[in-house]
Amino acid sequence: MFLIECPWCGPRDQTEFSCHGEAHIARPKEPDKLSDAEWADYVFYRSNPKGLHHERWVHDHGCRRWFNVARDTVSDKIRGSYKVGDKPPKVAP
Repeated sequence: MFLIECPWCGPRDQTEFSCHGEAHIARPKEPDKLSDAEWADYVFYRSNPKGLHHERWVHDHGCRRWFNVARDTVSDKIRGSYKVGDKPPKVAP
């Protein structure tokens, strides 16, 4: 169990949140021109780094707002959280 810093509500128990995968995935600008393989890549394939990873989270049992989290996948330590549209915090590797 650990605390996650909601940008609006402050630190809360992790059980109030849910993770929805990788952050900063850009929707294709011209989706009609994508091949099936390119669509599959956009829809299904995500990075799975060992170390720092940026993820989308939602505060389900609080303000219900979406935000991003920089989390270390090895230690499970939250390195920072920030609002959607903001730049990720600079964290040491």
